[in-house]
Amino acid sequence: MATPLDGFMNWMEKHFMPVAQKVGNQRHLVAIRDAFISIMPVTMAGSVATLLNVFFRDLPNTWWGVGNGFTEACTQLINVNVNVFNGSISILALCFAFTLGYHLCKAYDVSPISGGAVSLASVVATMNFAPKFAYTLPKVGADAVKALEAAGLTGLNVTDAGAVTLDVVGSSMISTVLTSATGLFTALIFGLICSMIYIKLIQAKLTIKLPDSVPPAVNAAFVAMIPGVFAIFTSAAVTQICVVATGAYPNDLISEFIQRPLLGMSSGFFSVLLVQFLIQLFWFFGIHGMNVLAPIIEGVYTPALLENLSVWEATRDISQMPYMWTRGSFDAFTMMGGSGLTLGLIIAILFFSKREDSKTIAKIAGPMGVFNINEPVIFGMPIVLNPIYFIPWIIVPVITSAIALGFTYAGIIPPVFIQVPWIMPAGLYAFFATGGNFLAAAVALLNLVISVIIYLPFVIMANKEQEKQDAEAAA
Repeated sequence: MATPLDGFMNWMEKHFMPVAQKVGNQRHLVAIRDAFISIMPVTMAGSVATLLNVFFRDLPNTWWGVGNGFTEACTQLINVNVNVFNGSISILALCFAFTLGYHLCKAYDVSPISGGAVSLASVVATMNFAPKFAYTLPKVGADAVKALEAAGLTGLNVTDAGAVTLDVVGSSMISTVLTSATGLFTALIFGLICSMIYIKLIQAKLTIKLPDSVPPAVNAAFVAMIPGVFAIFTSAAVTQICVVATGAYPNDLISEFIQRPLLGMSSGFFSVLLVQFLIQLFWFFGIHGMNVLAPIIEGVYTPALLENLSVWEATRDISQMPYMWTRGSFDAFTMMGGSGLTLGLIIAILFFSKREDSKTIAKIAGPMGVFNINEPVIFGMPIVLNPIYFIPWIIVPVITSAIALGFTYAGIIPPVFIQVPWIMPAGLYAFFATGGNFLAAAVALLNLVISVIIYLPFVIMANKEQEKQDAEAAA
């Protein structure tokens, strides 16, 4: 006899799955996902450098005061980590622009190296090389402003805190605001558009054709010449139109009207729960939920993490971080053992299951589950299309997300702002991702305990289902 759950699953397989598969295979979205994955070594280097300085500089300064002997002894190591940060997180938008052009051209079977270079150049063409900023004059009080102005110095201002600042216009320089995480959305939009212009012009044969005797590398460069020039000029022209029409560069407009509202919505309580629900729903039908939603997860939550990281580097103040939920928050609080928090399921099975098949799979999957690898559970248990585990599979990550968000919004634990390897075990990931916060690790372990409690009744239900099947077979 068919149950309501059977009807729901049949409807999902017929109407939902084809759409999900098309979205997961759409080459523009795949290129965006792969571009974010490609810059992971760079983001990881910057995150590791920040994490090391947490232990070399930030925590010792908190515990023993600024200028303590340990921090002084680690000065050169701290400076090395600062250099790594400048060479990674500070230029992340530029790295992403290249990898996006590369992967997009690769998807269209067009020279990926030239495409990456064109994408990078097109994004740089949108940037302001003469940024305006306020420089704080050290050891200058408000009482000295009149004397400085009388001496001919202009652009002086006094802040509410009493500091004196000088308005400065840079020359032949690019602000790291444009090249770092804040510039990711500009890199995404202009890199995507200009790469597609480049690709379409090559496909339309608007290229310089050289004889076959010319070496392939030289021929590829000439093929890319006209499309590349047109794509870069398009980016530069759009930039100038923005400046003339609004007085602002594209990055300022995109940041104000697209990036900040989108990132703000992404950290909303129900937005996070919806994303988590969809990840689990895709996985239940055998489709990699994180991959399908990668353009959203990587394109929205990764910039949020990197923006938090930039704020920490600039202020050392957790309360100033703008985003409560970032890319690493999923791994820290809702994916211990992998999607669905299957480490909790493994523990529940090992202690309470009477089914030999389930216990065997749990024993095999346990060591891998500690390091967040859970394909043996998803496909071996299986979780996929298994009605017994449908409910806990869907609700466990949603509930644990709500718990972690609650602690974060309450200010009990800091937001995740450091990217660490995804194979980091439960508790340790949250500890390192929040800059060494023990309470964050405790919340992660609390979520693990809650997941065991939620999975437990369904493990017992699976026991009874097996007993019923054995009884029917014996009869």
